[in-house]
Amino acid sequence: MSQKRIRLLIAKPGLDAHDRGAKVIARALRDAGMEVIYTGLRQTPEQIIQAALQEDVDAVGVSILSGSHMHHLARIAELKKQKRLDSVLLFAGGIIPDGDIPRLKEIGIAEIFPPGSSLDEIITFVKNSVRTEQPELAPSLSRRLRSPYDRGPARIRVSARRSGGAPRRRHGFPR
Repeated sequence: MSQKRIRLLIAKPGLDAHDRGAKVIARALRDAGMEVIYTGLRQTPEQIIQAALQEDVDAVGVSILSGSHMHHLARIAELKKQKRLDSVLLFAGGIIPDGDIPRLKEIGIAEIFPPGSSLDEIITFVKNSVRTEQPELAPSLSRRLRSPYDRGPARIRVSARRSGGAPRRRHGFPR
């Protein structure tokens, strides 16, 4: 089995206009060796799940500061189930009251990180929660998956100089 790099999406749903925390988390996860895609501000739950599908992520982290966490996280969890993204880890952080955390965990949020959570705590959680092993392909299967056009890098030939003095470049394909 080989290890693959963890891919995750960091999203800011709703009308939150403050994304410094999300960017700090994204940078910390990137520095820990993960591939991080940041959606930017004011994303709808539909846009977040669509991006998770298109980017083929292992986890989705949602940052919410606006107080709309129950509505947005419930909708994201619902869409995640509809799109059959059962293997995608969903976690959240931000200003979320302690009383709402049990309900959010019931609907499918794996972990909630309130203000003051350490970056190491978040990194450790993601690394321990995401399955990163992938089976090796059989040699015959991997040969069949290669594109017939995948024949290595193209060769560039430099022909005789033109009257302007600059070499003329021709892009050739390998034979």
